[in-house]
Amino acid sequence: MTRLKKDDFIRFRLKLNKTQKELSELLGLSLKTLQSYEQGWRHIPAHAERQLLFLLSRSRGEGTALKPCWTIKKCPPARKKLCPAWEFQAGKLCWFINGTICECAVQKDWRKKMEVCLKCDVLLSFLPDE
Repeated sequence: MTRLKKDDFIRFRLKLNKTQKELSELLGLSLKTLQSYEQGWRHIPAHAERQLLFLLSRSRGEGTALKPCWTIKKCPPARKKLCPAWEFQAGKLCWFINGTICECAVQKDWRKKMEVCLKCDVLLSFLPDE
């Protein structure tokens, strides 16, 4: 999965226990826009995808969180010092931050970053099973 598809969007909304109207309000979208994502008529833009993933990450609570990404990925000290996830101590939200050093390369573009992150244990830890 390299970007959220309509089925993922629906599944994640249901995991949050939100109606279409409630989620549209949380994401700052019109109800028609959200419905068009779920029908597959429109691609889900990065800002909506990012916010939906953030809400999912916060819905499970802190008790189930993994170790920081740099521990999971065994990043050497030199790489950690260059990575924004380390700089801002956001090792459980690394997938949310552009410019992180994942798979030994700086991830600047959201779409390309998601290709890496959607296969990573840090992000996968809070996504509902298919």
